[in-house]
Amino acid sequence: MQTCLEYFACSGPITDIGAAAEEISRLPSTIPGLCRLIQGLILHPFEAHHYGVKVPRKRWRELDLCEVACMLQRLWELDQAPLDVQRSPEKRLLGNCRDYATLLCAFLRLQQIPARVRYGFATYFEANFYTDHVVCEYWNTEQQRWILVDAQIDEVLRRAYGISLDTLDLPQNAFLPAGRAWQLYRSATVDPTEFGITSSGPRGVTFIRTGVLHEVAALNKVELLCQEEWDLGDGEEQLQIVDQLAQWTLHADTMLGQLRSVFEQGTSLSVPPMVRRYAQ
Repeated sequence: MQTCLEYFACSGPITDIGAAAEEISRLPSTIPGLCRLIQGLILHPFEAHHYGVKVPRKRWRELDLCEVACMLQRLWELDQAPLDVQRSPEKRLLGNCRDYATLLCAFLRLQQIPARVRYGFATYFEANFYTDHVVCEYWNTEQQRWILVDAQIDEVLRRAYGISLDTLDLPQNAFLPAGRAWQLYRSATVDPTEFGITSSGPRGVTFIRTGVLHEVAALNKVELLCQEEWDLGDGEEQLQIVDQLAQWTLHADTMLGQLRSVFEQGTSLSVPPMVRRYAQ
């Protein structure tokens, strides 16, 4: 039977690199090197102004690219240079936090390093607010522990947001997993309006619940786009289902069998053929 680490060391349908595997295998292999590489490949449209770029509206469709192979294909359409040649910001693929995390996850799995995408909330963008965010988690064999990495934060964003913590090994209070956020909400420990995209923008309990469902999918190696969502309903039975899922995502190593079983067999939990995708 496949162990948890063996499972996360293998690519899934979204992180499969396909024909680009040979070129990717020649790229930097360390965490710092891979993060620098990815930061030179992707540009978050909401952060483009920090790089002096105004993004044409027609290019926002790039945010709908889900599979890594498709993301890489679009990168080469924008610029045919090898991936380790840093692109100017306007020639980078438009993507958000999920895309940085998913690329890092794919590159690590290609090296057979256990990695997984995690959905939750960052505390380092706004004071007293939990920002909807996605990071990558990898298994450090030497230290025998999972380490959270935010591959999006380069020096430009560090200065823009005043970030001083180590984004290559996020401390425990820097990133709140969606499952833990749900538990805090259900125990009335937190105000759900403190969770969302920004304190002045979309926020609320929907972001927390969606985060839990995205976590379940990602732990089954289906790394959904941030703007994709599907409903369970609002009844007490559905809330209790999310309670259980949240608990399992927080103990993914020991509860992986349950997470995989409920995702594959639970008709209300597996990702349906159609999911809601919000316009960008």
